[in-house]
Amino acid sequence: MEAKNWKVEGMDCANCALTISKYLEKQGAKNVKVSPIDGDVAFEIVEGTDASHLQNGIEDLGYKVVHHHDGHAHDHDHSGEGMNKQLRYVLICLPFTLVLMLHMLDKWVHIHWLMNGWVQLALCLPVYITGMSFFGKSAFKSLRSGYPNMNVLVALGSTAAFVYSLIGVLAGWGHEYLFFETTATIITLVFFGNYLEDASVQTTQRSLNKLAKSQKVMANMIAFDGDHKEVILPIENTQLKNGDLVLIKSGEQVPADCKILWGDASVNEAIITGESLPLEKHAKDKLVGGSIIADGTVKAIVTAEAKDSVLSNIIDLVKKAQGDKPPAQLLADKISAIFVPLVLGIAALTFILNYIFLKDFTPALMRSIAVLVIACPCAMGLATPAAIAVGLGRAAKNGVLFRNAKSLEAFKNITQVVFDKTGTLTTGKFIINSWHIEEASMNDDEFKRLVYSLEKFSNHPIADSITTSWKRNDIMRWKKVEEIKGKGMHAFDNEGNEYWAGSYKVAETLTKDGDHNVYIVKNDSLVGWLDVQDELRPEATKVIDYLHSKKIKTVLLSGDRRYKCEQIAAQLHIDIVIAEQTPEQKLKKIEELSSQTPTAMVGDGINDAPALAKATVGISLSEASQVAVQTADVVLMDYGLKNLPLALGLGKHTFLTIKQNLFWAFIYNIVAIPVAAFGLLTPTFGALVMGLSDVVLAVNSVRLFVKRVV
Repeated sequence: MEAKNWKVEGMDCANCALTISKYLEKQGAKNVKVSPIDGDVAFEIVEGTDASHLQNGIEDLGYKVVHHHDGHAHDHDHSGEGMNKQLRYVLICLPFTLVLMLHMLDKWVHIHWLMNGWVQLALCLPVYITGMSFFGKSAFKSLRSGYPNMNVLVALGSTAAFVYSLIGVLAGWGHEYLFFETTATIITLVFFGNYLEDASVQTTQRSLNKLAKSQKVMANMIAFDGDHKEVILPIENTQLKNGDLVLIKSGEQVPADCKILWGDASVNEAIITGESLPLEKHAKDKLVGGSIIADGTVKAIVTAEAKDSVLSNIIDLVKKAQGDKPPAQLLADKISAIFVPLVLGIAALTFILNYIFLKDFTPALMRSIAVLVIACPCAMGLATPAAIAVGLGRAAKNGVLFRNAKSLEAFKNITQVVFDKTGTLTTGKFIINSWHIEEASMNDDEFKRLVYSLEKFSNHPIADSITTSWKRNDIMRWKKVEEIKGKGMHAFDNEGNEYWAGSYKVAETLTKDGDHNVYIVKNDSLVGWLDVQDELRPEATKVIDYLHSKKIKTVLLSGDRRYKCEQIAAQLHIDIVIAEQTPEQKLKKIEELSSQTPTAMVGDGINDAPALAKATVGISLSEASQVAVQTADVVLMDYGLKNLPLALGLGKHTFLTIKQNLFWAFIYNIVAIPVAAFGLLTPTFGALVMGLSDVVLAVNSVRLFVKRVV
């Protein structure tokens, strides 16, 4: 399958997104994701399929493919491309509409020339032509394709008022039969409503737009002239390739993912992790494109081109997730699909019944027009995408990546969280917990010197932790020292004494106590032992306490030995311990737990990947194995657990916002359409209310940016 990512203009409502989605699916496209929030259309087609045919099909529906980039969807920030199209239409129509509406002040100010039908026709005509160039064209194409959109309602309503008024002018019926101002105000106010909707919806994208703007910067590329002298060339970071050398100075943005070759720096990675405190970086450390060098100067080698960078992948991930349809959207989509034909039927019925009861053509027509212009399928279609966009945007800004919108919604039901131990609740680094000396003639300092002198020659993680803690300069000199796999360090001194520092295997004939990590043996005599333990993540206690405060059960699921797991669980007050599990057993256990109640799992290793896939929501840490990151539904980018409460809170509050939005959308249409049908508001007021209904949804969604969710 070949992935396509297109940017489509002309989607002025969620019903439009549904139209495009249905068309592509009908043409055989798979995994179609259409975002009405920003016009992104992502789908997959069989390799060799003529993509231009699909592009022409979308344009035949009344939309325009303005940008496409296969594989990655970059370059989406069009904020600097001039005036909003809807605002431009408003400014074209507004002067004519305002003059037309002056005759409504006839009771106070009599403007004789404005009462002339031909003058009103002349003033209305530019507005009507402008409106039809947009609404009419879109309505015609959508009807021709069999997917009627919201513009059908606007075009029919304004055309009905215009044609009726035109007949009134030609027949000389008088100014009481002229409704040119109704035509003009419907068109102008719907344009204005669309503009307000665009502006409101764009605020839901501000976090993502901020990330997108960080993608394009100038870089100082290091090159060499004919004399092999270093030359600095300013270049746009999108032109950088793997292996290019760059110079990054204090205050500059890291232009691409790279690795430091020379220099030290304090780096602010807030754009990626949400963490504002700078991190110290040195030679061989990685720098993430988009982060800022707070202090210092470094030379680095580029490790990923712009389109493959961490930041770019984050933006792609969030955009794809925005196009996802969580279960809450399905009902709204079904109703949106039949909404326009339903409203057309209600408008026709309104006209017939009002004409029968009122015996008057004019008010019957005005009421049916009011029904057409006040109905708003956009509200139902936008209810979910607007909230999802804000939830995902805030999450991305704070270092939480949702792979899809379904996982964002799935958090609403989570009642238990399962944690892996090593690398998840702990840092994966060891600290010395305790030690004991068996040989009476040896003191603490001599014991530490002996242990350090042996473990200094090992690359084992436990040995690293010991040598880091007990580092010293007065090491013992060995005649021979080697590492025996599966046992430990083996050494002889110049006097011929034999030493071991290793697992229980080196001391199993000397003691029955096999519960320690490192045993020190000299000439077949036990000198002592020491224990190390995983260093707990500093935020682990707070996260577990938060989960308990929300009545969420906590489970420790690990392949490690039971006594170690119980030790960690006791420190953190974890409810249940399931230890000594193989990857297959972990998978079965998660399957069992998830079948009982919605379960989230947090893991970081390759052995966690199958279990992460089986959990209701799989959560991985950003420094986890690539397999775990690729399998997880959610990735915590802050090198720790601290944003797990934010992820849970955003999931629950985003779903709450979706429910509020859907409630408003349904109630608005259920109340507004009958009100219009019974003649309790004019078409003009109906057009204004319809435009504002979408703004209410956008404003309610934007509250998620500042709402307390934890």
